[in-house]
Amino acid sequence: MSDAILGQVALGYSPFIDRNRSVTATRLTVFPLKPDAVLDVAQLLQAVASVWPADGGRVSLNVASESLLHDLMKAEPSTNIMIEVPAFMAVDPANSEALQALHAHGNAMLLKGRPLKELPREVLPCFKYSIIDLADDRRATEGSQAPAGISRTITHVQAGVTTIAQMEASFNRGAAAVIGWPIDDAVSTASATGKPAGQTDLQVIVELINRVDKQEPIDKLEGTLKRDPSLAFKLMRYINSPAFGLSVEISSFRHAIMMLGYQRLKRWLALLLATASKDTNLKPVMFAAVRRGLLMEELVRGSGDDEMRNEMFICGVFSLLDRMFKQPFAELLRTIPVPQRVYQALVDGSGPYQPYFDLVKSVEAESLYDFQSAADNLMMSVSEINRAELRALTSAAELD
Repeated sequence: MSDAILGQVALGYSPFIDRNRSVTATRLTVFPLKPDAVLDVAQLLQAVASVWPADGGRVSLNVASESLLHDLMKAEPSTNIMIEVPAFMAVDPANSEALQALHAHGNAMLLKGRPLKELPREVLPCFKYSIIDLADDRRATEGSQAPAGISRTITHVQAGVTTIAQMEASFNRGAAAVIGWPIDDAVSTASATGKPAGQTDLQVIVELINRVDKQEPIDKLEGTLKRDPSLAFKLMRYINSPAFGLSVEISSFRHAIMMLGYQRLKRWLALLLATASKDTNLKPVMFAAVRRGLLMEELVRGSGDDEMRNEMFICGVFSLLDRMFKQPFAELLRTIPVPQRVYQALVDGSGPYQPYFDLVKSVEAESLYDFQSAADNLMMSVSEINRAELRALTSAAELD
């Protein structure tokens, strides 16, 4: 089947985060590049299934095309696919039959936006959640707690969350989940020492990265790793994941070095560093870091430059370390060795990797304008970018 739709839309994504700060689903936003384009829903579902098969994780489709959404509502998608329905479509009696059929089929639906009139009585039970954007949430200006004795008809999730403080306030107001990247204010929670409390294992990984960078003997590296066996286990799990693509199982750290070499091992230590925090509020930050690294790598996969791909991976994975260590990059990278081009992107916001980093952030922001601008700057086709996104999300699912 053709995947021509990947050249006709822009894709963005963000996480659904529950009260335990765990990511329970992914929101995939689909923007048509031309408002009047005729888009093939079968091709969209095929692309979605390549990352989220019927027996895989959950995905919520936020489709910014009324005609494509109408077709999606009639297509009987697999039940792990949630569908976001704008309020103006939900109140339209012409859509009631399709909404009830989707509900009967087992698809969760989310009501997006504030209805200007009551939903038809038969349609209201079809919606599992309502999506309330933080900017439109009147309760957000009335205090952090939900008003006593007042409840919403449908359990809500909060969209537009960009900081830890907003995430916590949304849960205090009764949100079942939040949608967004709560990463913007993490650095501001720094302690007086500028170091995250209780993160000794982060320091162990930093030491390992430095030793690998110097290509020290395997015995010294093993001795460092043995200080935290849980890290050794996690590293082995990453290296043996399908995303790594090895044909043999790696049985020990020594075996890993023999099979991978120091340079390839360094990228997986980078991934380990970016996912080692035990701070619950940083779970979404770690989730974002993994996807940034994988997407930046995929964006240059066709270059044939292995060194560039590895550096792009490290650049993306490290791009949120300032949040985790609660230190600015200029200080942080004095102790963590990174290639010069990675340093330029993270510290100076410049260099050859910065345009790719801008593209990744536009994907996370689900911003069509920024997406198109970044794609134009890189002279990359939309279909090429979308395919890179889907490959990166597939690899991330294999790591999870």
